[in-house]
Amino acid sequence: MTQDGSRQRRLLRPFDLLPSIRAKLGAVIVFAVAVTIAIMYVTVGFALRQKEESQQFVQLQAQTQSVVAGFTNLGRPPASQQVMRLLNQYQRRAVIVEANGTVLFQQFPTPSSTALVLQGQAVHGTAGGLEFYGVPVVRQSHIVAAVFLARPRQSGGLVGATKATVSLLKSVWWQLLLAGAISAAIALGLARVLARGMTQPIRDMAAAAQRLARGEYGTDVPVQSRDELGRLAETFNQMAGQLESLERLRRDLVANVSHELKTPISALRAHLENLLDGVEEPNRETLQLMLGQAERLTRLIAELLDLSRLESGGVTLQLEPVRIEPLVDQVGREVQVARSHGVTFRNRVPADLPPVDADRERLYQVLFNLLDNAFRFTPVGGSITVNAACRDGECEISVEDTGPGIPEEHLPFVFERFYRVDRARARGDGGTGIGLTIAKSVVEAHGGRIWAERAEGGGCRFTFVLPMRATGGDAETTAAASSAHGRQVLVPASARVREAS
Repeated sequence: MTQDGSRQRRLLRPFDLLPSIRAKLGAVIVFAVAVTIAIMYVTVGFALRQKEESQQFVQLQAQTQSVVAGFTNLGRPPASQQVMRLLNQYQRRAVIVEANGTVLFQQFPTPSSTALVLQGQAVHGTAGGLEFYGVPVVRQSHIVAAVFLARPRQSGGLVGATKATVSLLKSVWWQLLLAGAISAAIALGLARVLARGMTQPIRDMAAAAQRLARGEYGTDVPVQSRDELGRLAETFNQMAGQLESLERLRRDLVANVSHELKTPISALRAHLENLLDGVEEPNRETLQLMLGQAERLTRLIAELLDLSRLESGGVTLQLEPVRIEPLVDQVGREVQVARSHGVTFRNRVPADLPPVDADRERLYQVLFNLLDNAFRFTPVGGSITVNAACRDGECEISVEDTGPGIPEEHLPFVFERFYRVDRARARGDGGTGIGLTIAKSVVEAHGGRIWAERAEGGGCRFTFVLPMRATGGDAETTAAASSAHGRQVLVPASARVREAS
């Protein structure tokens, strides 16, 4: 963990002691509100202090004018008792100077601007740590005296402003405390409501995760928002659905593999028991039947291992330029010899079709599985046709037969392991039930796609698409293509067989 991460962890450590995310979220909101209120109090205190200073100066001016008016109404100085009562009432320090410079009354140092006041000007200034305001006393158009009133002046700078602000806040502390308590209570209530709504998807996912751990896969988390939590809930639901599908596929695979392995093993065991009991003779025919069952068992295990390697991304493709027309011709002849029963095979792949960039052995495996499947279900007198064409940098290859075809509702599932359209039909012809699954996996490992559909005149058509091999007209491009012959490409795990749900 980085130093910044450790520092942030220490700052948030008090919140880690809270038992739930809702409590943590509520505490964070209340803490943020408290900090905001404190900052607001300080800011408002500074603003009110400035306003109060202005009001204090205006009040000092008014009080000075009242004292001067008292002199004017009572006659000439010195100060009368009424003027003294005003000074005591205002609780201001005063200085009174006659026109000839005689100081009649002094409670703070005489301002240096006294001469300006005696000349008829109103002055404002500071003296002895006090802020004063001076006004001349005028009688019959003559200035007879100068009156100065003063109030305590706050110290300057940040320290003085802070002290004044603290003093102001102390004077209204209970109002601020009451307002803060009300704001915190409202914030806490809103935090509980908001936190409950925001953390509900997390609680739902936690409960659903516990059910998943117990093997209950049919549970979805309700998605009520479009934010990060909503997207997390959608992802969780997708994960739960995939886990349910994988669990179903696992159970089906175990059941199907067990059934497929049981059939040849049971047949072998029956023959061996008959031989031991003397029911059958160890002749060539019996041994040939036993060898066929052993070969079927070996073929099934080999194909399961091959499919497992393809799905796990552990197969290395030996990519090279492969011409489709001669490969189809070779595979067609081999399958026709093995299953010849009056079915016509037509290779209509153009001889000048450009090569594809593929693993020859794996492409042979795809064609063999598709043609073997077509020959198996095409009746006597039918035909099987292979077509190919280039479109937009891709090679599209199709295998079409004139058999009974596949019902529309079964087409999306024909590439699943051990899937049978006719579930009542036994695999007595040696089919393992995963040939099409391997074909799909190999095609997708090459970056292509494969699908099944009903042919126009009946029967079934399997089509797969592979990327064409890049070619060039100059010698350099040809040399590069030759050097690429046999290059190895590891099949990524993303090229696994995608089972239909």
